[in-house]
Amino acid sequence: MMEQISIRAAKEADIGALCRLLEQVCNTHAAIRPDIFRAGAKKYTEAELSGILKDANTPVFVATIKENVAGYIFCMMQKAGNATKQNTLYVDDLCVDAAVRGKGIGQKLFDYACAYAKEQGCYNVTLHVWAGNESAEAFYAKQGMQTQKTCLEKIL
Repeated sequence: MMEQISIRAAKEADIGALCRLLEQVCNTHAAIRPDIFRAGAKKYTEAELSGILKDANTPVFVATIKENVAGYIFCMMQKAGNATKQNTLYVDDLCVDAAVRGKGIGQKLFDYACAYAKEQGCYNVTLHVWAGNESAEAFYAKQGMQTQKTCLEKIL
């Protein structure tokens, strides 16, 4: 029998689980770009996470299995800065715990964020994927996402 996966807004009590998952993401990125990321680090401190969770412009949703956080999606509402005045929901980060991947949790989180964006009147959902993260690229392609623009770099 498949375990029930629920999606809800993240709360202060989830900060410990969010920190654990943020470390998994950092380790993935560190394997791809050790010049930018350090294994074992995390993107936000607990205090920063507390602030993010209180800000309506940075919604965070978690997937739970039996009340245990199994994944998250960090989002940012971006106000229109374009000629058509269309707002965007930017996905800053999506992570499914390595121990429970392959159960459709990422799909549920992404679908939830898209529904939220639509409710908020957003025109689109955008995100960035680090070059070399083929599994993330494949996941987002499966969601119907396509390249909007390309960011290039020259390391000095």
